[in-house]
Amino acid sequence: MSRLPRFSAARVLVAGDVMLDRYWTGSTSRISPEAPVPVVRVGRDDARPGGAANVALNLAALGVDTHLLGVIGEDEAGRLLQQRVSDAAIVAEWVRSPQCPTITKLRVLSRNQQVIRLDFEESFAPASAFSREALAQAFAHKLGQVDAVLLSDYGKGTLDSVPSLIAACRAAGKPVTVDPKGSDYARYLGATLLTPNVPELEAVVGPCPDEATLVEKGQALLSRLQLGALLVTRSEKGMTLLRADSAPLHLPTQARDVFDVTGAGDTVIATLTAALAAGAPLEQAVALSNAAAGIVVGKLGAATVSPRELDAALSPDEGSEMRVFDEPALLDWMAPLRAQGDRIVMTNGCFDLLHVGHLRYLEQARRLGDRLIVAVNDDDSVRRLKGPTRPLNTVADRMRMLAGLKCVDAVVAFAQDTPARLIARVLPDILVKGGDYRVEQVAGHEAVAAAGGQTVILDFHDGYSTTATIARARQ
Repeated sequence: MSRLPRFSAARVLVAGDVMLDRYWTGSTSRISPEAPVPVVRVGRDDARPGGAANVALNLAALGVDTHLLGVIGEDEAGRLLQQRVSDAAIVAEWVRSPQCPTITKLRVLSRNQQVIRLDFEESFAPASAFSREALAQAFAHKLGQVDAVLLSDYGKGTLDSVPSLIAACRAAGKPVTVDPKGSDYARYLGATLLTPNVPELEAVVGPCPDEATLVEKGQALLSRLQLGALLVTRSEKGMTLLRADSAPLHLPTQARDVFDVTGAGDTVIATLTAALAAGAPLEQAVALSNAAAGIVVGKLGAATVSPRELDAALSPDEGSEMRVFDEPALLDWMAPLRAQGDRIVMTNGCFDLLHVGHLRYLEQARRLGDRLIVAVNDDDSVRRLKGPTRPLNTVADRMRMLAGLKCVDAVVAFAQDTPARLIARVLPDILVKGGDYRVEQVAGHEAVAAAGGQTVILDFHDGYSTTATIARARQ
């Protein structure tokens, strides 16, 4: 039974500084003869919604009816951002800036490391940068269509009229959460909730060397700004929720493996606002946002969290079961991942008796992308391929074992002798097969190539074989 509120019934407006995050990824094998810098041979160009648009992406991944209001330039980056947002089924209202470019952050990556980041931006703060009247009118129009408002402030100038936006939300009886920026928090007077991290809070109230000081100064800020609540995110120490009429609530971090904290704050405020909009009490909303943060820091780059992942995090004993999909559910699970630019890897097999060779192969496959899908032959197709004495384990057991592996993100069964039909529906970015195959022998490679993907052949590790293991057991 799901422990989540009905996110699909929630309607949220995100307003703030939208950006385009671009990633150029490639190999590095030499130093430039022109300067002592590495030469990156770019092989992949990804573009993802960033800033307030990434917050909207997080909401959409939860199934929320998501609306977005932001300012973009009249340029190629703006058109690309529009397309990526539309692909994620987000209803967007764009205000155009005739003189400023769309804020773009370009990261060059090699060997899973950032080589350099290039920012293309000009402040939207000048009065001539865009029409404040157009933004206010669009905000007023959207306000009547949603249950809650989220203001994502990156200090770029889009929200320089934030006091009037908060006042409009209060007048309409709509909760308004704010991810704040800068040291002037007076502009957030009357907000329902603010979500600063510790450095951001200290920039406003001064040093907080211990928990008691943080609570004392946070409570004073809460009172001064007439806030409903203050949620302070504290990195490895978790979160602290402060309210005027209750004792502080401290939540420990739920992250098991931390790979990248990029965008974690976006996930926190998106999950919290989604839960409030769906009618959850504040304590539950904060607990859900804490669980979501624990999931997203285990992923690379600015990522999102699905309801399935969140539900699994709230019931760890059921975690591996949550990675087992039927075909329609798998395609639904993939949709937001595609929208955020995740690189999908897919492989297939019987996997009757899992052994170390399988594990090494799957780990190697997972390193080729962001998500690994494993397609598994059902019992009848295994019998046709391997004979009447196989499989030794049912398809349900084989799928559950695979889903328990850290490197596997999703498992799905297929009934045909080959997974060609399933692959043509999934269309992974990379199709992986092990052994002495040639690419043209791999089922589904034509569909993958036609969609712009590639097929990669990995070596099986010598000395490991299900057939050999069964033979040894019989001896």
